[in-house]
Amino acid sequence: MKHNELLRHEVIGLNVEVIRSMNKGLVGMKGKVIDETRNIITLESNGCSKRLIKSQVILKVSYRGRDYEVDGKIMVNRPEDRIKRIRGLR
Repeated sequence: MKHNELLRHEVIGLNVEVIRSMNKGLVGMKGKVIDETRNIITLESNGCSKRLIKSQVILKVSYRGRDYEVDGKIMVNRPEDRIKRIRGLR
């Protein structure tokens, strides 16, 4: 599966891990995506929620038993608009 195919799907509910970030304190953070806006992904981990700025992180996204590395910069957009934009890149 290509990244484009992964990004055409809803990311809420997927497990992610921060593998690179401008804020080194976020590296290694893991959790489930519970919300997504144009610029922010909200993770839930150990009962707490943490907001991540998409443009500042690279995530390892677990989807259908496989892990994918996704640069948050390509996710910057409202989820519904991102899905439409990615469909046009086929």
